[in-house]
Amino acid sequence: MYHIDKKLVRDQLVETHGNLTGFTRADIIDACNEVGYDIAVAGALIRKMNKVSRGVYSFGETRKQKVAVKRKAAPRAKRKTETSPAPVQEAPTSMALAASVSSVCNDSVFVPSKDDTFVPWGHFKDLKTALESKQFFPFYIAGLSGNGKTFMVEQACAQLGREYVRVQISPETDEDDLIGGFRLINGETVFQKGPVLKAMESGAVLLIDEIDRGTNKIMCLQGVLEGKPVLVKKTGEVVSPAAGFTVVATANTKGRGSDDGRYSAAGIIDDAFLERFPATLEQPYPSRAVETKIVKKHMEKFECLVEKFADKLTAWSEVIRKTFEDGGVEEFISTRRLCHIVQTYSIFQDEKKSIEFCIRRFDNDTKDSFNDLYDKLGDEVPSANFYFVDENL
Repeated sequence: MYHIDKKLVRDQLVETHGNLTGFTRADIIDACNEVGYDIAVAGALIRKMNKVSRGVYSFGETRKQKVAVKRKAAPRAKRKTETSPAPVQEAPTSMALAASVSSVCNDSVFVPSKDDTFVPWGHFKDLKTALESKQFFPFYIAGLSGNGKTFMVEQACAQLGREYVRVQISPETDEDDLIGGFRLINGETVFQKGPVLKAMESGAVLLIDEIDRGTNKIMCLQGVLEGKPVLVKKTGEVVSPAAGFTVVATANTKGRGSDDGRYSAAGIIDDAFLERFPATLEQPYPSRAVETKIVKKHMEKFECLVEKFADKLTAWSEVIRKTFEDGGVEEFISTRRLCHIVQTYSIFQDEKKSIEFCIRRFDNDTKDSFNDLYDKLGDEVPSANFYFVDENL
């Protein structure tokens, strides 16, 4: 026979895994080892525990013991008080247990850090004003890739000290990813709330990134976009948005797909869904002056500030974008790609190599044209009226 201090083992399990209703065999053996019991003692303890499910045990009474208690206690209670025995409480159903679990992890809700490379411009002031009001006022932000849509929302939250939850949309995103679903946690099936419910309960800013990449499966968010309580169908729980909760969505299109095929994964968003957004912001690329500030801040971050190189990069990108808008070229240089060039330059300390590495994703004709333009700019920064003629097209 082994003398086993059950409380000692249970306390160790709770300290390691939390106050769960059941523990796996491995968990119990590990806890026994921690308090000085060998595997034989652990085995003896497990045999005395209540088997909740396959491989999961609890410290509660076994079913056989419960029946015995009912049979013995009832006559005694009747002789003493002539009243019926108190009913034995049934264990909560898996659905009730699931509904009681608010979240397994809240790491997705946080106040983002301020980024020293951020330069406010465009609609930043309007967005910040709306978020500062803490009213429920969904924004839809559309614009070409790499122009700082997501970064703007993040930094507005950072400056306001507002909690923020970012959800990345893909064609596979569905209600289970957004609202939540059942997960196997420590041997138990529990309902884990998704990022949307976490944002609602926290009164956070919910950023739905690349919303035009989703399918009709994201229609589950229609109720959320009205700012009203949401019924969680899988548990029957009603979740009400806390004060301050709002939604911001970003996209490369206005929800009508991409006519030129540039954003082939962008789909057409249901009109009823788009109507839930009271305001839409169109985000262009920054002006040359603003973009130069952004590039120089990145150069300072990577300790490779060369002002002449920064000025030439932004002049180069501006000329290419103007030519793109007029149909002269089929590609353009985004602000994000300029920042990539800066980081590449901080590693290789070579202007041409940094540019070459970062524009190789384009076809050969476009890449050669962009390289030629950079060479033609020379050491002088061109005026705003400089125009690029792509001789290779």
